[in-house]
Amino acid sequence: MIYLDNAATKATLDIVKQKMKPFLNEYYANPSSNYRFAKKCREAIEKVRNDIAGMLNVMPEEIYFTSGGTESDNWAIKNTAFANKEKGKHIISSRIEHHAVLNSLKYLESIGYEVSYARVMENGMVDVNHIKKLIRTDTTLITCMMSNNETGVIQPIKEIGRLAKKSNITFHTDAVQSFGHNQIDCKELNVDLLSASAHKFGGPKGVGFLYISDKCNTFPYIHGGSQERNMRGGTSNVAGIVGMGVAAVTANENMEAWGSKTRSLRDYMAYRLLKEIPYSRINGDMNYRLDNNINISFQYVNGFTLLELLDAKGICASGASACNSMQKEPSHVLRAMGLPDEIAVGTIRLTLSESNTKEEIDETIKEIKNIVSNLREIQ
Repeated sequence: MIYLDNAATKATLDIVKQKMKPFLNEYYANPSSNYRFAKKCREAIEKVRNDIAGMLNVMPEEIYFTSGGTESDNWAIKNTAFANKEKGKHIISSRIEHHAVLNSLKYLESIGYEVSYARVMENGMVDVNHIKKLIRTDTTLITCMMSNNETGVIQPIKEIGRLAKKSNITFHTDAVQSFGHNQIDCKELNVDLLSASAHKFGGPKGVGFLYISDKCNTFPYIHGGSQERNMRGGTSNVAGIVGMGVAAVTANENMEAWGSKTRSLRDYMAYRLLKEIPYSRINGDMNYRLDNNINISFQYVNGFTLLELLDAKGICASGASACNSMQKEPSHVLRAMGLPDEIAVGTIRLTLSESNTKEEIDETIKEIKNIVSNLREIQ
């Protein structure tokens, strides 16, 4: 098998599995209990909280553990909206957000909130100038992803954060694709809330975190016990949190080396695909892009058929977000960028990791060339 869908999930790192094991076998106590046996679990959780806070340049008490990116996005958006409804019910976002964000906003619209969607330029970047024009006196939240999960395009978060701070608006960013792959300083970026998910950077599935600045007006999200400083009730996922912490530290330590390798393979693959397959195009800016992402369209080809035939050859890739992969229609992200449906429908996403080899890339290029050629002949 050749695995090229690391934006959907990355393989759990071996060191993560090793470090999680004791908290499944030996240290199985409920960390909220008072006896010494539970203390080991509490200490492990707080170590991860401190490690992640250090990476983001925030305080440990501003990190809250969740079940993943979707929960973190829901918490950030809905909680901010509800907590600030007396000030206003206007929110600004974009059409290229993950569905965890878009569907949270859709829910808020159904109960009386107003959402303005900023324009997205052809290169896949949100138009900062349009966001500036959309800001109103009753705007209480701006939510914009740090890097797009489909195109890999890195968004102008620093500029948006500056606008939000100047207007005293809470700023949330979905950093699910960025954390563990890019250095992030929440203070420098003026980010008030940040979502992340462990399985995107080599940790286990089902665990993530939400950074909430202590300046935010917020209240408990899940009512229950006193976990997460009374903000999110429920027994802590100790092994999952430990695994996420190990993955975060490992990714942070290897960020430069892993990024360099995947960027080199990505550029090699993109160059060959564009050169050797006519009527192909890369979607999104190639300079401001995650190191591992290729979003490519092949005209006169159905991308879903291409993916099925690649799968038959043992090659794993995707057409869009894994959370939306069963919907066989052009990506909402590509539509927001202005790409015509007849081209967008021929799009696939190839996302690499440091584990991929040049031999795998060469084999994938060979199979894509053959399949695209055959499909075009059938047309």
